[in-house]
Amino acid sequence: MSGTPTADLLARLRRLTADGAAPDPGLLPAIRELTGMVERAKVGGLLAGVPARLLAGEGRPLRPLRVGLTGTFTADGLLPLLRTALLSAGIDAEILLTGYGRLTLDLGDPASPLAGFEPDVVLCLLHDEALLPHDWDPTDLAALDRHVAARAVEIGDLAADFAARTGATMLLHTVPLSVLEYRSLVAQRSRAALGRAWRRANLVLLDLPERTQQVHVLDLETLVANEPVALRDERRYRFARMAWSPGVEDLYATEAAAFCRALTGLSRKVLALDLDQTLWGGVVGDDGPTGIELGPLYPGNAYLEVQRRARMLRRQGVLLAVCSKNSPEPVDRVFAEHPAMVLRADDFVAQAVNWSPKDENLRELAHSLNLGLDSMVFFDDSAFECELVREALPDVRVVRANGDPADHAARLLGTGLFDVVRLTDTDLERTGRYRAEVRRRDGFAAAGGTRDFLESLELRVRVRPADPYAVPRVHQLLHRTNQFNTTNLRWTEAQIEEAVASDRRTVLVFDVADRFGSEDAVGAVLLSTAPEQWTIDNFVMSCRVFSRGIEFAVLHHVAERATSRGAQRLVADFIPTARNGPAAAFIREAGFTPVDEPGQTHELPLEPPPRPAPAWIDLEGETTRSR
Repeated sequence: MSGTPTADLLARLRRLTADGAAPDPGLLPAIRELTGMVERAKVGGLLAGVPARLLAGEGRPLRPLRVGLTGTFTADGLLPLLRTALLSAGIDAEILLTGYGRLTLDLGDPASPLAGFEPDVVLCLLHDEALLPHDWDPTDLAALDRHVAARAVEIGDLAADFAARTGATMLLHTVPLSVLEYRSLVAQRSRAALGRAWRRANLVLLDLPERTQQVHVLDLETLVANEPVALRDERRYRFARMAWSPGVEDLYATEAAAFCRALTGLSRKVLALDLDQTLWGGVVGDDGPTGIELGPLYPGNAYLEVQRRARMLRRQGVLLAVCSKNSPEPVDRVFAEHPAMVLRADDFVAQAVNWSPKDENLRELAHSLNLGLDSMVFFDDSAFECELVREALPDVRVVRANGDPADHAARLLGTGLFDVVRLTDTDLERTGRYRAEVRRRDGFAAAGGTRDFLESLELRVRVRPADPYAVPRVHQLLHRTNQFNTTNLRWTEAQIEEAVASDRRTVLVFDVADRFGSEDAVGAVLLSTAPEQWTIDNFVMSCRVFSRGIEFAVLHHVAERATSRGAQRLVADFIPTARNGPAAAFIREAGFTPVDEPGQTHELPLEPPPRPAPAWIDLEGETTRSR
């Protein structure tokens, strides 16, 4: 869809603003495919009056998020673009935009409207005049250097204090310098001095995440430098103090939405790649392994660039899979023998190389990896295949490798679909862990029975109190785990840190090892600990370790720990969602019984002792140590 949005799309959106409107889940995929900035802005304007639930399909709820915007300039033009971008990212955002130039007041005043809004995330919007003195002296650049650096420190301190006071996650950005300021200096040496001062101030901002976990910084200066958009429309700025051009507003909305997607655990985990005309030029079945385009010259070097970038994603925790209509033999030869190939067979956790429909193959890949389709990105050059997958599997995000192959790598990475807030050790080791899971499945088939297989695993589970180093992983589990998640509560890192340090709460993580390998922190239990009753506020576990009885071993440990502290019962909250059926089954099979009419609160007496740990699991973990 390009140009202005179709009358049909706008009419369907307007219908959703009426009382009693019926859901129209087909609109969200159409909105995601909008390519024009004007289209996105018009749609964003209408979305303000549309309940997001009317856009979500059955079983595909949007993730709620309270987003505050505060800045040093007028940002009204950003609002509709941001609304569209957040919805496209799968987020049902409640947005508060404060007034012009209120950043210092909003962040510094504990009673500000922004603080009262209780945002989950705050987008702090900055422009160059917020750092510059009002009437700076072009002959005293040393003073300018000191001023802009001090102002950057002041803004960073305001953001960190607000985060500590409210628990909000803060997103700042580097500040591009208007060319008007640069051209105001006539000496080349002076311009270089201004550049040094400006970059030192931006470095102050970029250093903030190293000092405060809840403050993050988007490098907007770099992004603007690589986009064919002007930083500022001077007429808009002089007339309405709108410091960014519409193009920069659109760019920022896209990047901020990608950050919010990462923050809420909606990042994609799997990149399913086509082969012909995607990882190499030509068709291997027709051209043969030696005839495909792959090498140092164009267009072969463009396909190599896609492979290099895919390998970089793999090294950062993205799982690579092949989804190609081909005969396996020539494909195997390319991966094994072609000297120019960057990616090899062991870079992939799974391959579907056959003549089956690609939507069927993607379903099978998701099943084999025990991941949802909403974890997958499909990258293919074929318009037919892309449209087939969009229609058949709306949860899969489709990126088409069309046009000049030189642009394929940028098109893949420009989506931001794989963005995460930070990398953990689990991310870096993900490919190896999923390969080990494939070996387990092979072992299961060879063992001929579930019990025999489980006993052959030599399974060990270690439960341990979380320390500060485990906080990012616990945060990741809470936000990215959907199937085994008892309450779907998405705590911030600050809340997890507070719980770890509290005398009235306990946060446990558990590691799993067997003869195929080991995995640290595959799950977590968040507990409130009263003298007679321990409450499981949330219990989350990675889908990678399903079907081994691990959750029952962890529950046994929790029960022993609670009993040793004098507790008489365990209480577990359970909030059903469209996807946490495995957690519901666990609550039922563990022996918890509902104690309230809605069935949200469940109780398990500790006397007699509840269900023991499975016999095939060696359970490690102290139960008598005081916190």
